[in-house]
Amino acid sequence: MKVQSVRLLPLLGATPDGGWSSGWSAEENLHTLLEVVTDEGVTGLGSVFTSRRLIEGALGVLEPFLIGASALDPAAVSETLHQNTFWQGRGGSITHAISGIDIALWDIFGKVTRQPISRLLGGRHRERIKPYGSMLMAEPREMRERLEAGLERGFRAFKIGWGPFGRRDARTDEAIIKASREAVGPDVELMVDAGGSDAFWPHGYKWAIQAARMLANYDVTWFEEALRPDDIEGYIRLTEHSPVPITSCEVLTRRQAFRPWIEQRAVDYIQPDVTKVGGLTEEFRIAQLADEHSILFVPHGWNTAVGLAADLQLVAAAGNARWVEYITPAPYIEELLAEPPVMDADGMLPIPCGPGLGMEWNPDGIARHTGGLRLTPSTL
Repeated sequence: MKVQSVRLLPLLGATPDGGWSSGWSAEENLHTLLEVVTDEGVTGLGSVFTSRRLIEGALGVLEPFLIGASALDPAAVSETLHQNTFWQGRGGSITHAISGIDIALWDIFGKVTRQPISRLLGGRHRERIKPYGSMLMAEPREMRERLEAGLERGFRAFKIGWGPFGRRDARTDEAIIKASREAVGPDVELMVDAGGSDAFWPHGYKWAIQAARMLANYDVTWFEEALRPDDIEGYIRLTEHSPVPITSCEVLTRRQAFRPWIEQRAVDYIQPDVTKVGGLTEEFRIAQLADEHSILFVPHGWNTAVGLAADLQLVAAAGNARWVEYITPAPYIEELLAEPPVMDADGMLPIPCGPGLGMEWNPDGIARHTGGLRLTPSTL
């Protein structure tokens, strides 16, 4: 079975408001679905955290090594793409595009073998996982309302981030966290994301350690992106001295970029994004390396239903996973799925055990967010 073609379906009209350095609007194309079609009619679906225009350019470089390649050897094909593009956008749009291709190839491999990707990666450590409802911060009253709505949807863990936090004053920061803890109660996990990958993030170690001490008073589960994304020295120091666990690395790509962060224990938990890091192949290797250094694996999932499906397969296969990120509410998740996943009474999410990514897509939802485009029918 060979790769015959690649097809792009750009998502439009529901980009989350706020939390974007350049003030992206809902109409911006920041996420693109990617189909791999084989010569035997089996198709796979991936997702890429970048625009269609950038992926089209990347595909011009990648397709000579991809078209005609085996559709049943995802890790080998992806590594071939990496190895032949060292001089062409390594780590940037090329790597982002490989992410979508890799996810789609694993989806095909799972369909053909009739196995979930997690089993093909080596086996399932768990059948369910705790999702944390991921949402942007707001003023205390609105933040309370957002969290109460999330509790009604069944979430028993939340991550709140960006918005006013770290962008006004310490009094505002604590007021938001206090209102959030009061809204969810003492038994719900609460994570905080400062959004240090925002443009011109102004804070360094001293701000971060003071903020971490404040967060510890509210039993915060982890403190994410407290510093700029390349400040590894600051993260090493912060992780050593913070009273709450420190997380980061969502903007990094390629497994090689994660090695110094893991080996130097710059974070307590590591957060690669499967739709940009190089796909399932790269992210699983990162998770394994992190496990060898007693670092928990928490996939960054501010993307799409396809990204969530891939993350669920990853956390099933990774022994060092405890949570999965779930944007809420999110049209690019709920509206792209035929049946959005349902949490159980404990706030846990069942991990799909069907072939490949294990989820069924909503053709009408995909058409609505891609300007009328539809997935290619698959023979499996």
